Amino acid sequence: MDCVTGLVPGGKESYNACLIIVDRFSKSMRCLPCHKEDKAMDTAPLFWNNIISTSVELAYNTNQQSITGTTPALVEKGWNPLLPVDHLKTNLVNIHPTAQDFHEMWKRACDTAAKCIAEAKEYNKQRWDKSHMEPYFKEGDQVLVSKLNFNNLKGPKKMRDSFVGTFTIIKLIGENAVRLKLTEEFSRNHPVFPVSLVKPYFQTEEDNFPSRKKNPTPPK
Repeated sequence: MDCVTGLVPGGKESYNACLIIVDRFSKSMRCLPCHKEDKAMDTAPLFWNNIISTSVELAYNTNQQSITGTTPALVEKGWNPLLPVDHLKTNLVNIHPTAQDFHEMWKRACDTAAKCIAEAKEYNKQRWDKSHMEPYFKEGDQVLVSKLNFNNLKGPKKMRDSFVGTFTIIKLIGENAVRLKLTEEFSRNHPVFPVSLVKPYFQTEEDNFPSRKKNPTPPK
C-alpha cells in the first residue's frame, strides 16, 4: 500500500492523490482516488469499502446457509454468480480441453508465483539477518554508543563520529538493553540504552600506542 501525491486536483471532491493497493500474491493493483492530506482514519474507509467489503459480501452471499439450505444470492436474485472456481470443477462429466488447458496453465502460474514469492522472502530475510544480527553483550564489555540520543556533544554536528565512547557495560537489562558507565560530558544522559544503539568496541593499534593517535583538533 502506497500513496502517489502531487497530482492535479480533479473530480467533485478535488482529489489530488492516488492510493495504490497491491495484492501480495498476484501483484494485481487497485488505484483509489484520495487526498494528500488524508490520515489513517480517512484511508481505512477507502480500504474497507473498496477492497474488504466487496470480497466479504461475495464470499458470504455465495455460501450456503444452514437455515435456508441455499445461498443468499439465490434467494434474493434467483441465481448464483459464477466464481472462477466454478469454471475449474473436475467432477463434471465432460470437460472441454480448452478449459482443462486453462486450468493447468493457471495452476502453473500460481505455483510459479508462490515459489518466486517464497524465494524472494527468504532472500530478503537472509540479507536482513546478515546486517542486523544482534551482538552478544556481557557485563564488563567495552562498547560504543550511537550519538542519536546525545544532544550536548561539542563541535560541529557534521564533524562528529556516528558512535561515541568507549563505555563499560555495568548491567544487562533483559536481552534488549544495557546500562553503561557514562563518563565526562556524557554523564548527564540516562545510562540505559537499547542494544540497537550499541555496538562492540574493538581495540585498534592506536589504542596500544597512544602517541600515534591523531590530534582531533587542527593545530593553530
